[in-house]
Amino acid sequence: MHCKLVVAQTNPRLGDLGANLADHVERVDAAIGKADLILFPELSLTGYFLKDQVDELALGLDADLLRPLVERSRRISIAFGFAERSPEGRIYNSLGFLEGGRFVDVHRKVHLVSYGLFDEERDFAAGDRFRVIESRHGRFGPLICEDLWHMPSAYAHFLNDADALLVASASPARGVEAPGPGLASQRTWNILLSASALLYRTWVAYASRVGWEDGIGFGGGSRVLDPFANPRGMLEGLEPGSITAELDSAVLRRARSEVPLRRDEKPWILAAELGRHVPLLEALRAEHAEQHE
Repeated sequence: MHCKLVVAQTNPRLGDLGANLADHVERVDAAIGKADLILFPELSLTGYFLKDQVDELALGLDADLLRPLVERSRRISIAFGFAERSPEGRIYNSLGFLEGGRFVDVHRKVHLVSYGLFDEERDFAAGDRFRVIESRHGRFGPLICEDLWHMPSAYAHFLNDADALLVASASPARGVEAPGPGLASQRTWNILLSASALLYRTWVAYASRVGWEDGIGFGGGSRVLDPFANPRGMLEGLEPGSITAELDSAVLRRARSEVPLRRDEKPWILAAELGRHVPLLEALRAEHAEQHE
């Protein structure tokens, strides 16, 4: 893998597909010829607090509005966030991956947030898998925001030998870091991203949005970390911007050679432990379904 990546930190207009598409196209055009892949934040094409707009804004993979991005993906790979309408009529919080003039894959957010300020389960169906994206630029493990907070998510990509985690987020800005300037939420995300890079010996690219919706601010903090958790680019402020970084397989090999965690992992032990708890797991699944009917 050798991939020159642009991470876009954007401020989408809530519900304005036309304006957000124009911003995507402008950023993609600026990256063509300079990068292999551009990564956008969660729901970058629609904005986050969709509420009663979700049905109106959801797009099928064949939607005419997506054609400018699909066509440009012949020259650069594009990962972007949108509300996806499936052929069955369900609507998902999705990260689309375009390459070679087509959708190579779509990751549907598995861990919807329905606590605190958020109620994603009202608006979206949940995804049910973590699958590595096979790109000409490498093997990418897509995650959307809350997905990274649940250990099995990135672990699944680790077992599937992903070269990099692509994390798209619309995380709220929370708290003031003490001591020193900065947001507590950015510090928390940096710890989580760094731990993922170290534990899974992988590149991590994090695209987070900025701006305001319904009185809620979004925290930005987009960054790229290498498999040693060293920052290779970051945005500290709360303004739109971009990062360019090179994801290098030589660095990946060195990190995995020095600490061969993937080689020495024993997932069959975890599988056996989970097998012992099958009745409990089924009960938890049924309880979850009942709570969200």
